[in-house]
Amino acid sequence: MGRGAGRESSPAATTAENGGGKKKQKERELDELKKEVAMDDHKLSLDELGRKYQVDLSKGLTNQRAQDILARDGPNALTPPPTTPEWVKFCRQLFGGFSILLWIGAILCFLAYGIQAAMEDEPSNDNLYLGVVLAAVVIVTGCFSYYQEAKSSKIMDSFKNCLVKNLEAVETLGSTSTICSDKTGTLTQNRMTVAHMWFDNQIHEADTTEDQSGATFDKRSATWTALSRIAGLCNRAVFKGGQENISVSKRDTAGDASESALLKCIELSCGSVRKMRDRNPKVAEIPFNSTNKYQLSIHEREDSPQSHVLVMKGAPERILDRCSSILVQGKEIPLDKEMQDAFQNAYMELGGLGERVLGFCQLNLPSGKFPRGFKFDTEELNFPTEKLCFVGLMSMIDPPRAAVPDAVGKCRSAGIKVIMVTGDHPITAKAIAKGVGIISEGNETVEDIAARLNIPVSQVNPREAKACVVHGSDLKDMTSEQLDEILRNHTEIVFARTSPQQKLIIVEGCQRQGAIVAVTGDGVNDSPALKKADIGIAMGISGSDVSKQAADMILLDDNFASIVTGVEEGRLIFDNLKKSIAYTLTSNIPEITPFLFFIIVNIPLPLGTVTILCIDLGTDMVPAISLAYEAAESDIMKRQPRNPQTDKLVNERLISMAYGQIGMIQALGGFFTYFVILAENGFLPTRLLGIRLDWDDRSTNDLEDSYGQEWTYEQRKVVEFTCHTAFFASIVVVQWADLIICKTRRNSVFQQGMKNKILIFGLLEETALAAFLSYCPGMGVALRMYPLKVTWWFCAVPYSLLIFIYDEVRKLILRRYPGGWVEKETYY
Repeated sequence: MGRGAGRESSPAATTAENGGGKKKQKERELDELKKEVAMDDHKLSLDELGRKYQVDLSKGLTNQRAQDILARDGPNALTPPPTTPEWVKFCRQLFGGFSILLWIGAILCFLAYGIQAAMEDEPSNDNLYLGVVLAAVVIVTGCFSYYQEAKSSKIMDSFKNCLVKNLEAVETLGSTSTICSDKTGTLTQNRMTVAHMWFDNQIHEADTTEDQSGATFDKRSATWTALSRIAGLCNRAVFKGGQENISVSKRDTAGDASESALLKCIELSCGSVRKMRDRNPKVAEIPFNSTNKYQLSIHEREDSPQSHVLVMKGAPERILDRCSSILVQGKEIPLDKEMQDAFQNAYMELGGLGERVLGFCQLNLPSGKFPRGFKFDTEELNFPTEKLCFVGLMSMIDPPRAAVPDAVGKCRSAGIKVIMVTGDHPITAKAIAKGVGIISEGNETVEDIAARLNIPVSQVNPREAKACVVHGSDLKDMTSEQLDEILRNHTEIVFARTSPQQKLIIVEGCQRQGAIVAVTGDGVNDSPALKKADIGIAMGISGSDVSKQAADMILLDDNFASIVTGVEEGRLIFDNLKKSIAYTLTSNIPEITPFLFFIIVNIPLPLGTVTILCIDLGTDMVPAISLAYEAAESDIMKRQPRNPQTDKLVNERLISMAYGQIGMIQALGGFFTYFVILAENGFLPTRLLGIRLDWDDRSTNDLEDSYGQEWTYEQRKVVEFTCHTAFFASIVVVQWADLIICKTRRNSVFQQGMKNKILIFGLLEETALAAFLSYCPGMGVALRMYPLKVTWWFCAVPYSLLIFIYDEVRKLILRRYPGGWVEKETYY
C-alpha cells in the first residue's frame, strides 16, 4: 500500500490499514469471481496459441522451459488438503481444553501428598488417590477420544452415496436450511433423449426406434434434411470405439448429454454421422459458452464443391435474434411477425413439457467471398453471424430421477427450502420444477396470476405469488436488496438461464437471510460458490476435479435424493450426540452432590473418588456409546432446521434437564440409599449432621451412634465404604431409566421401541459390572467396595421409575402442545 509524502503512520495504524486492505482485497477477489469469465483461447489460431504460451506445437516445450514452468506453477495436480500428524491429534486429546485443568488438579494433588508425606509419619492417601484418579480419567478419556476421532470415518462411511470429507460438514449438513441444486443430472437423470422437433411450422414427435418404424413425419422434407445436417455437424459428441454391434440408443458417447442425444437421434434417422462429418469437413468453430449461449461451426459443403455452410445451434431466443429468414418446405421466407409468433408458441409448448429446447440455423456462405481455403478468423469474425436462416427446434427430455419428488417433499416437511439453479429456459425449468415438486401444485408465479386474471404482469403484486422464476439476465441487473426481497418473500424459487458465476451471488443472498446453504456444482466455475456455501456438494460422476477439491461433500451417484439422505444422517448424528451428552452429564449431579454435603453439612462422605471413577470409566461408558447407534426418531425430518447460533450441542435446556431435573432425582435416589444403610447400622440422619470430623478422626474409637453403640474407626470406615458401594449401585439403577429416556428427544419410548441391541447390551453390561465390583472377592481390599444386601439395590428403583414417568409425561406435553412453555424450557 502506498503512502503520501509527509504522512506519518504509527505501527498500530499501519496494522489496521493492512487488515482493512486485506479485507477489501478479499471482497474485490470475491466480486471478480461473480463476473463472467473471459475466455478467448478457443478463438486463437494455432500459431497465435503457440506464441502466447511460448510452445512449439510440433516439438512441445524445451526441457529448460518445462522446468521453468514447473518451478513457477508447481506440478499439474490438485494440492492435497493439509493434514494433522497423528501424534499432534493424540496430544490435543490428552492436553487440550478441559483436560489441562484436570492435569493441573492431578499435579496439585501429588504435590499436596508429597508435602504431607514429608511432614507426617502416616499421611492420608486421599490426595494420592485423587491425583491417580484424575490422571487416569484424563488418560483413559483422551485415549478413548483419540480412538473415536480415528474411527470418525466410520460415521462418514454410513452416508449412503455420499463422501463426506470432515465431521464438521456432518454437523453443517444436519442444520441445512436451504439447498441450491443444479437441475441436469442432480434432479434429473442426465439421460437426454430427443423427444420433439419443430420445423415447417409443425411439431413432430421424434422416432427413437432402432428400425425407424415410428416415424411421424416425411423424412424427405428439405427442411428436415437441413435440420438434421446442422444437428450432426454443429456437434462435438462422438461414439466411443468398438460399439458397432451395439444398438445406437445403448452406445456410450464422449460429449455433452444434449449433444449425445442429438448424435443418437441423427444416427438413427439419417445414418452414420461420422460419414456425414467426413463429407462436410469442419474448417472453423466457436464452441458453446455460457455467455454467448450458442455454438457455431463452418464446414465445406459436400453438395457445392467451392462453398461453405455456417451452422449454429444454441438457446432458441439467441438463435432467433440472429436470423432474418426461416426455412419452410425447403424455401427461405422472411421471418415476419407471424412466423415469430409461431416460433414462440412452439417454444412455449415444448418448454412447458419440461423439455430442453435448442434452436438451429444456417447460412450458405457465397463461394465468391468465401472460397475453399479461405482463412476464417473466429476472434475478429471475418464472416457473418447475423441475418441467418432459422431452420427449426429440437427438444430433449431429461426425465426426473424417481426418488427426487419424495426427497423434495421430505425437504419441505423438514423446513428446508429447495432452490433450482439451471441454465435452461425459464419455461423448461418451471415445468421440471413442477414435476419434481419444487414448485408445488396450486402455487403460482406472477406470470400465472397475470394469465389467470388476464392482466399485465406489472399489475400483479409479487408478494401474492408463492413461487418465482428468475431469469439470469434479470438477476444480472438486480441489486442485493432486490434479490433479498425475492428470497424473503417467495418460498419456491427457480433461477433459470443462469451462469455458474451467478450461483455465487445466489448463495450469498441466501446467507444474508441467515440460511445455512448447501449448494451443488460440477464445473470449475462452480468452485467459488462451493467454497462460499456452508456446505459445498460436488458431483462424483460428472464433477470436475477442481469442484471435488473445493466441496465438503461428494455425491457418488449425482442424485439429489442422496443430499436429503445426508441431511437426515446429519440430523441423526447430531441428535444422537445430544442424547449421549445428556446421558453422560446427568450422572455428574449424583457424583458431585455427595462432596458438597460432605463439606457443607459435615456428614460422612457418601461417595468416594474410586467409585466415581468406576461410574465414569466403567458403567457409563458402553451405554453412552450405545446411544450413537440409536435409530432416527419418526419426526426427524419433520422438524425445522436447527439454528446453529442458538441451538448448540450443549444448550441451557440440556443443562437444565441433565443437572436441574433428572440429575437431582438421581441424587435423591443415592442419598436415600445412603441414609437407609446408615440408619440400619444405627446412625439416623439427624445424628450424621456435623459428625464428619469425629467420623474421620483415627484416634476416635468410641463414636456413639443414635442408639448409644460405640464404633471404632475401622468399623466406621467399613460402613462408609459400604455406603460408597451402595451409592454407586443406586446411580447405576437410576441410570437405567436415564439411558432409556435419552433414546428419544420428543417421541415416547414406546413409539421408538427397544431395537437398539448395543443399548440393551449396555444396560446388561453396567448392571453386571456393578454386581462384579460389589461381590467379587478381594474388592474390599483393592477398591474398598463391599458386598450389598439385595434389598439395598431396590432403594433407588422408585427414583428410577419416577425419572421414567416424569420424562414420558414431559414428552407427552411436548407432543400435545408444540411451541408451549414446556417445549421452550425443557426441549433440548
